[in-house]
Amino acid sequence: MKFIKITFTLALVLFSLTVFSQEEPSIVLIKNANVFDGVNEQLQEGVDILIEGNLVKSIGKNLSAGNDATIIDAGGKTIIPGLIDVHWHMALAELPMTFVLSGDAFEVGIRSTLASPKTLMRGFTTVRDMGGTVFSLKKLIDEGLVVGPRILPSGPMISQTGGHFDYRLPNQIPDKIGNMTYWEEVGMTAIADGVSEVRKRSREAFMLGATQIKIAGGGGVASSYDPIDVRQYSLEEMEAIVDVAKSYNSYVGAHIFTDDAIQIAVKAGVKSIEHGMLMGRETLQMMKDNEVWLSTQPILNDEDADKFPNPESNRKFAEVTKGTDNVYQLAKEIGVNMAFGTDLFMGAENAAKQGKLLAKLTRWFTPYEALKMATSENARMLELSGPRHPYKEGPLGVVKEGAYADLIIVDGNPLEDLSLVADPDKNFVLIMKDGKVYKNTLE
Repeated sequence: MKFIKITFTLALVLFSLTVFSQEEPSIVLIKNANVFDGVNEQLQEGVDILIEGNLVKSIGKNLSAGNDATIIDAGGKTIIPGLIDVHWHMALAELPMTFVLSGDAFEVGIRSTLASPKTLMRGFTTVRDMGGTVFSLKKLIDEGLVVGPRILPSGPMISQTGGHFDYRLPNQIPDKIGNMTYWEEVGMTAIADGVSEVRKRSREAFMLGATQIKIAGGGGVASSYDPIDVRQYSLEEMEAIVDVAKSYNSYVGAHIFTDDAIQIAVKAGVKSIEHGMLMGRETLQMMKDNEVWLSTQPILNDEDADKFPNPESNRKFAEVTKGTDNVYQLAKEIGVNMAFGTDLFMGAENAAKQGKLLAKLTRWFTPYEALKMATSENARMLELSGPRHPYKEGPLGVVKEGAYADLIIVDGNPLEDLSLVADPDKNFVLIMKDGKVYKNTLE
């Protein structure tokens, strides 16, 4: 009895120490800033932003804070919300193409951990990860053990046999029933055929922590054995995947380029078309009518064109990028919901162009339209994940009271010159995520 009393007393003391030793939320006051709030084109000029913990507490002129507050003088520079990339691959961004034949999951983990801080230092405080094993990376970033952006993960990329995410070689065919490839076993991809199998793989992805499902609904560029024009997955299979996503109050994003495949996906209930460069007016109107998002990328066959070791992939890249201008112009005219993503991979040099691709949007949009897309509009798209969205304490992609304190101070005004975002090392003088300052070169 005496032992029980001592144990209870010790537990009570430890509980009290835990409660009363909790740190007060940090307070940061940013003074004298011109603020783009992510929504309105007009800057809020000469205002202060008070940050308490990880949220914006208030915005206004001549704000004050306690003696313990950290004061940052923006010096009249421009504050924008942290940028969002809705088609990123944390696990693949810095992996060479040959890796799929010779790499392993340990190298994926190491390379993605090394790449993670670089993504944040380019000003991308949130990414929607469209396929790969990143659940552990997300967990460690959220716990503060690794520096990086917020991640909304899709988990394994789901593909039919011979589809865009089937990276087997011809000498590995035919498949042995129940046999999994190495990349399936470690959760990078999932090859599934038939209604029951696609249901199972989709449920597994949500079990692992997916916030949405990523499938291949048509042929791809980087893959060797699926022509661009091929429609992948039947209507019934897609409907089964969508049904699973709906049961989790989330949605499906589908890699597709062509009209036929996209129309099937829209009929099935897919809510995000990834890429879509080769579709026309009728399909885009169908997307608008069904409130389907176009998550395409400003990828052109220019000085930044991807170079693949496989000549067929280079041919397909040239074919696809011929449609980039057309799809942006038509989607803007029709009024389709559009999101910004980059889909950069194959090495650190490519991944470093993340901001440069954002700047390329001025080919079709004003700087304001482009920045709004990469902030508040992208955040609006992320809300399709519903309760699976892991960051619900405040809104993302905006600078307003109650929002997450994900902020960038830009030396210059990107609403006048969007090229500033292409060189974040030089022009982003402060980067804050979740109320924590990760970069500050202000004098």
